[in-house]
Amino acid sequence: MDRIKQQPGIGPVINVIEAWPRVTAWIVLSLGCIALLAYEARDVGLTTGNWIALIVATIAVAGLCIWIISWEDDIDDTDPDDISAG
Repeated sequence: MDRIKQQPGIGPVINVIEAWPRVTAWIVLSLGCIALLAYEARDVGLTTGNWIALIVATIAVAGLCIWIISWEDDIDDTDPDDISAG
């Protein structure tokens, strides 16, 4: 992994992913969902306002998904023997 971090173009990207894993997951999931939305709804005849609303809703849903998935990370961080954590 250290070898990859030393690459000129990839190193800073890896550092950002390690610094903010949830934000980068949100961005990646949002871009993928928007790409699917654009592909599937390209011939529906949506107005500009409809597109903006759908894209904003898609970004919000992707953020909620990452937030919900992160709940499991918070559970894994707690010590099962620590009574004060629960």
